[in-house]
Amino acid sequence: MNCKDIRELMPDLAAGLNAATPEMNDHIHSCTGCTEKLKEFRQTMALLDEWQAPEPSPYFDTRLHARLREEATKQPVGWLQWIRRPAMAVSLALAMVVGITLFQNDAGRPPIGPPPVAAIGTAVGDLQALDKNHDLYSDFDVLDDLQVQSDVTANP
Repeated sequence: MNCKDIRELMPDLAAGLNAATPEMNDHIHSCTGCTEKLKEFRQTMALLDEWQAPEPSPYFDTRLHARLREEATKQPVGWLQWIRRPAMAVSLALAMVVGITLFQNDAGRPPIGPPPVAAIGTAVGDLQALDKNHDLYSDFDVLDDLQVQSDVTANP
């Protein structure tokens, strides 16, 4: 036998649960490490045999039964209360996923708002002004036609 095999069986040997075989005895007597380990295990077992568990308080049982009666009289928790917290967690997670998805989709888009305005007096600025005020300028043509017709009728 080797030290690894003996160390696995040592707690049972020290407690007296298993009897040592002649092979074990030969190894223990020849190996000083295993001899010391067995001696330490036996001292630990002797200390544990002397130890006594403390007695519980004389009022422990009375308090325990009172607490059990208290818990039994409490209103039972319904299934709705058990499901409320997971439902809130799932809805929060879903809201976060939707928010992150929308944020990521908007990241590549240009900002929303009016297009940048070119300086007035430049060709681009004038074209933008004409395009923006197209309806207004088209009404001027109607006014010009009315002005011409009134001049013709006034001067026969």
